[in-house]
Amino acid sequence: MSVVLPVRNAAATVARAIGSIQSQTLQEWELIAVDDGSADGTGEILRALAREEPRLKVIEQAPAGVARAANAAAAAARAAFVARMDADDVSHPERLAAQAAFLEAPENRAVGVVGSRVEFGGDRAANAGYALHVDWVNSLVTPEEIALNRFVEAPLANPSVMFRRELPVRHGGYRDGNFPEDYELWLRWLDAGVRMAKVPRVLLTWHDAPTRLTRTDPRYAPEAFFRVKAEWIARWLAAEQIGAERKIFVWGAGRHTRKRAAHLMANGITIAGYVDVDAKKTGRGVGGTGLPVIAPDALPPPAAIFVLSYVSTRGARDYNRTQLGSRGYVEGRDFLMCA
Repeated sequence: MSVVLPVRNAAATVARAIGSIQSQTLQEWELIAVDDGSADGTGEILRALAREEPRLKVIEQAPAGVARAANAAAAAARAAFVARMDADDVSHPERLAAQAAFLEAPENRAVGVVGSRVEFGGDRAANAGYALHVDWVNSLVTPEEIALNRFVEAPLANPSVMFRRELPVRHGGYRDGNFPEDYELWLRWLDAGVRMAKVPRVLLTWHDAPTRLTRTDPRYAPEAFFRVKAEWIARWLAAEQIGAERKIFVWGAGRHTRKRAAHLMANGITIAGYVDVDAKKTGRGVGGTGLPVIAPDALPPPAAIFVLSYVSTRGARDYNRTQLGSRGYVEGRDFLMCA
């Protein structure tokens, strides 16, 4: 078992993260930590730990970013299974054993990536939005659930995953760009047909520190997620020949939704119109586009159009699913949730 740990400036937490690997019930592992140019004493801590722990290998590099650090660690991995770890999170004692057993099971030979449910390590009251995101991630367990909901948000907690070592070789590893590197990886691998699942147990505490990259780096801003997902939605629509056979409507005609849907048009998707519950928007062109806006009650039969739901307000996803389902639309065949 190989565990890869990209790390930068995590002196306060990295020993705890490594300690959680040392406490695993599965003890046959190597841990490859890549110090990505830390300036806070992280390197010294890693070297001191490595002197006492022969299974810990430390690689030092000039600051190059988390994607390159994770790839450097994965490239040095020697085991058939590679587990991802972050320096501010904690793996529960049975994590590695449970995930390795899952991938080794004959019925899971077609699964390439296995994650787990995670415990939210932040303040649920102060960070209610992120806590709800964790709840949503935990609700997706099967390959079908993960694949169907991939365009809503990242369906896996990155530091919770274990994958087969050949996957980065076959499909490429993390990419560095103006997008969340983990979400781009899941979308790319899912598009390539990689099946992903979760052990339906909490096997990691996912901490939400104020300094976490997802809170401080513009590559993890909401628009960055919409921008990268648009490329892969467009690829999926093209592969399914949706645009060639049915007109594409976007559910949500508000300014923010239209701005996010513009990323689809930049990827060659033609939007024929919008769906909205606001009677003030229906029956006319919207935002100077000249495209029609129809009410849910005016939706044509599902064979005529395909709906991309881009409304992100709380509760909207469930409402839209119910409305579309009541009209005979089938998720994955006639509509997708994209926010």
